Amino acid sequence: QVQLVESGGDLVQPGGSLRLSCLVTGFTSDRLAIGWFRQAPGKKREGVAFFNSIGNPFYMEDVMGRFTISRNQAANTVFLQMTSLRIEDMAVYYCTAGPYYSTIPTDWTYWGQGTQVTVSS
Repeated sequence: QVQLVESGGDLVQPGGSLRLSCLVTGFTSDRLAIGWFRQAPGKKREGVAFFNSIGNPFYMEDVMGRFTISRNQAANTVFLQMTSLRIEDMAVYYCTAGPYYSTIPTDWTYWGQGTQVTVSS
């Protein structure tokens, strides 16, 4: 049973930084696409940053240069380092995993419960 557990969501001021973590358990293959979506109230879930199944990173244009996805494979953890946060970054951030990379949420197999990121002064 694959499980994804996010942590690190918090309240941060505009311009601030935050690091999200996603612990992945129950998956034995290293060929796993993994990444982050986010969903703000009243909006569709949108992709943020991902690793495809061979480890290449992909970023949504709006976060390029501000967010960085990384991983500690020994700890089965994927991180999302967010800097220069904007009010429009405020959302629930979801960790997701599956056999291949896609920008379409329904293409992904496994989901975490989400962690809230609030950007406010």
